[in-house]
Amino acid sequence: MAEGVPMQGNQATYVDSHSEEEDSKPEGVERESTSEASGTDAKKRIFSKELRCMMYGFGDDQNPYAESVELLEDLVLDFITQITLKAIEIGRPGRVQVEDIIFLIRKDARKYSRVRELLMMNEELKKARKAFDEAIY
Repeated sequence: MAEGVPMQGNQATYVDSHSEEEDSKPEGVERESTSEASGTDAKKRIFSKELRCMMYGFGDDQNPYAESVELLEDLVLDFITQITLKAIEIGRPGRVQVEDIIFLIRKDARKYSRVRELLMMNEELKKARKAFDEAIY
C-alpha cells in the first residue's frame, strides 16, 4: 500500500509502505514485489495457451477473460495434484505409473474411455515411428 493512503473502513490511521517485519530483515535481503506477494502473478501459468484454445473450441470468445483462464487453470492443476497424490498413495512409493491413474479413474466411464483411447493411440504412434525408422535405416 502506498504511504499516506488511509486503510479501508472507518479507520483514520495511515499505513506505512513497509511493515515492521520487513524492517527486521537482514541487509541484502530484498522484499517481495507486489506481484509476487499477491500470488496471482507469481504463479507460472503452464496451461494458459492450451486452455484458451480449448475454451475457444468449446464456444468461448477467441480471447477469453484472463480471470476465466486462470480459474480454469487452477481447477486443472488442482485435479492433477489430487490425482497424482492419490496415485502416489496407492502405487509404488515415490512413483506414479499409468496403471495407478487408470485404477483411480476406472469408475468414471468418460475419463476411463478417453485414457484408454489415448494410450492405444500412443502405442500405434510408437509402432509407426519404429516402422518408419526401420524403413529408413
